[in-house]
Amino acid sequence: MDPARHFFDSASAPQVVRSLGPARRVPSRPDIPFGDPAMSAWSSGEGQPWADAMSHALAERYGRWTTGWRWAHDEGDFDGGPVGSWCCPRDSITTPQETLARVAAALCEWREWLESLAGWFDAYPLDLAEVDDQRILWERAARNLIVQVADRTGCGSGWHGHCRQVLTWFLSRWNVAPDVAEKLVDEAIGGRFASWTGPDPVLVEDVAERLSLSLRPDDAVRAAGLARDHLERWLAVRETVPWHEAPDGGGEEPVPPSRDGAVEDIRAFDGAIDPARAAGLLAALELLRADAARGARLDFELLRRWQQHVLGTEQLPPFRELPAFAKGGRERYGIGPHTRARLDACLAVSARDAERPLPLTARAARAYLDVCFFHPFDDGNARSAFLALVFVLAREGVALDGVSLLRRVTFQADEPQDALTLTRYVDIHLAETRRNTASLGS
Repeated sequence: MDPARHFFDSASAPQVVRSLGPARRVPSRPDIPFGDPAMSAWSSGEGQPWADAMSHALAERYGRWTTGWRWAHDEGDFDGGPVGSWCCPRDSITTPQETLARVAAALCEWREWLESLAGWFDAYPLDLAEVDDQRILWERAARNLIVQVADRTGCGSGWHGHCRQVLTWFLSRWNVAPDVAEKLVDEAIGGRFASWTGPDPVLVEDVAERLSLSLRPDDAVRAAGLARDHLERWLAVRETVPWHEAPDGGGEEPVPPSRDGAVEDIRAFDGAIDPARAAGLLAALELLRADAARGARLDFELLRRWQQHVLGTEQLPPFRELPAFAKGGRERYGIGPHTRARLDACLAVSARDAERPLPLTARAARAYLDVCFFHPFDDGNARSAFLALVFVLAREGVALDGVSLLRRVTFQADEPQDALTLTRYVDIHLAETRRNTASLGS
């Protein structure tokens, strides 16, 4: 998020926004009252995927720092942010011209805020090794940042989430290890900041003081040494995740959806980015479902047949030959002579096993994460992981009404709780599909 690492020209931002793929496909807001259920359906079914597609396009053009452009005040797309130019699809998508102007204004507003934060961080050139002599400065800086965030967000719904983030960024800026910074900030605040409530000055002083007193010289970031292999980290974590504790999705019976959530999401999200991208995914989805109907075994050969459509290549895409990187280079996935065979072995256990039964939600989520962290292709691995998850469900007669939670969230290779979170996301969509199907039949 450091603006010093990413060039940005605010004067050209409106022109850049208008040049992106989603700009050519701004959805038309229906002429109905805001309170009409059809408006909510449009907002979630067309408006939100379009805004997600615009976020994707902006991140590809400028970098991941742009994702905050939708972090609106109060109860917008994401609660408690510093941006006032954008709220949510229902309120902010109007005519194409007005909508794109709002996107550009929100992007510039978010960038201006990041630059302001960087300036405030640098106003206190602190040294963790000298923290005992500088605690008053650390405390003053933390107090100032809390006040700035409270003022910028208006202390609306969820504002304290961004306040925690800003304080964590500040500590990280001055060499506090990120995981330590997050822990110290949470302990200092102690759940005492609340939505729709500005922090009392005494509370602000106490939080800032607690934070400064909690810092130690040994909280600093240590030299990384040899680059960590996050594929190996995932394989170790994979063995420790309590997959059997995953929700079961409401049973093992086939689930016919009331609508095709995967197709709708591809058309709305990927279609807004690039119609050719959407067409490739839809072709892969059709092939995937035919493979599921015949009970095919999930392995790399199956993935690459789908991936040929995803990437639009003339030849079947090969398994990567070099280490791969993701999440802006923060995760590195190694490569060896047996990497492909290990992937096939992991994917093989996505099938139902009577001797070692696991919930379908766990097997689908695990296959998704296997593809993510083996990262078998040079491009399009997130789409490949999504297709693997859909296949595992489809092979057992299950389809979903919606898939948004399965496509626009990232997971960490070395975080066991992320794996269980994905199983819950699958369960949420599966439970919703069962309810919708039942209501249509009643």
